[in-house]
Amino acid sequence: MMAKKNLPIPFETALAELESLIGQIEQGDLTLEDSLQRFERGIALVRSCRNTLWEAEQKVEQLIERNGQLETAPLALSAD
Repeated sequence: MMAKKNLPIPFETALAELESLIGQIEQGDLTLEDSLQRFERGIALVRSCRNTLWEAEQKVEQLIERNGQLETAPLALSAD
């Protein structure tokens, strides 16, 4: 049987789940094991959100004017 690929989770869904996980951990009512599981899931969600934002940034283009004509150019990315 073929392994099912994980589909990317929508950004808003990932962010909402991450906020929920943070709230659960901050309450302090979880066992250490449950806290670690939520932390690991949170890390995966953060990576998913960062990837989605990076992909969106790659798609953004800026308009520049050359010789009186407007052209599109890739957005200059800063090295953080």
